[in-house]
Amino acid sequence: MKRKILLPGILIASVLVVLSKGLKAQQSFESLNAYQANDQSGNSSYLPPYSINSSENKSRTNATPPWWVQRFRASVGLFIPVNNTEIEVGNQQNTFGTTINFEDNLGFSKSTATFLGNFQWRASRRSRFDLSYFHVDRNSNYTLKKDVEFGDHTYPVNADVNSFFKTNIFRFSYGYALLSHPKYELGLMLGAHIVKSDVGISATGATASLGYSDDFGFTAPLPDVGIWGGYAFTNRLAFNGEISYLSLKVNDVDGQIFSYNVVVMYEVLKNFDVALGYTGLNFNVDVDKEKLHGYLKWGYNGPSLSASYAFGKKKW
Repeated sequence: MKRKILLPGILIASVLVVLSKGLKAQQSFESLNAYQANDQSGNSSYLPPYSINSSENKSRTNATPPWWVQRFRASVGLFIPVNNTEIEVGNQQNTFGTTINFEDNLGFSKSTATFLGNFQWRASRRSRFDLSYFHVDRNSNYTLKKDVEFGDHTYPVNADVNSFFKTNIFRFSYGYALLSHPKYELGLMLGAHIVKSDVGISATGATASLGYSDDFGFTAPLPDVGIWGGYAFTNRLAFNGEISYLSLKVNDVDGQIFSYNVVVMYEVLKNFDVALGYTGLNFNVDVDKEKLHGYLKWGYNGPSLSASYAFGKKKW
């Protein structure tokens, strides 16, 4: 699992480093040719604009970040993930219930349309702070095809049940660009997802007389580390991506998280751009509470369409 997760990050880093070296070599080669051509024509006063040994030119060039690096950036968008959700909820006797797949066993739709938002503050041309929010509210009415143990009750086959799954995800992260160039940037990031989930099931219809109703909720802080980067194809079109992972136990929550986001963005108007992307968050959470014990495995992966507006005076 870890090997598969690390490979996309290594690939992104390798591509950006190769591009960096290629761009520097191309600039030096073109400048050297221009210098030689002018020297042969007798224009000895000509100096190459990007001399290989010119620290002043290097400093001036590297001080300019890519075009999408702005002081503040607010983004909103539509996200259509494909969900894959499994849960086990045990009772007070420490006995786990049935492993329930929400989509297969409770009739939940695999696809969900929802809202996402992000706010980014660039403290400097290399430092960035991000705050993101994502919300999922799903429910289903379904006739069970098998017995389901959830919490303290067993819901029998052919029972009519109402189920819900609500999740709010907040994410805060800090990133620092190790490489910063007018055409690209590459950096490391440290952050945390705060996952607040509530799931439940209750008997309805002809089986409502059973009086069965169970729910399980938790809040899980899931820190993660990762890499991020971007590349400008033109002064309006760019690619940005990030990938992060961590497995950690915090108090009564044992969690593992793997997230990624890749987007192609286009500046339609000055300081306003649109982006088409693909986003994913996959996590496993074990929660040991006083009365209930739960295990939740959830993955959402799907396309997104967003718009961003940048503002604020830059210090660089």
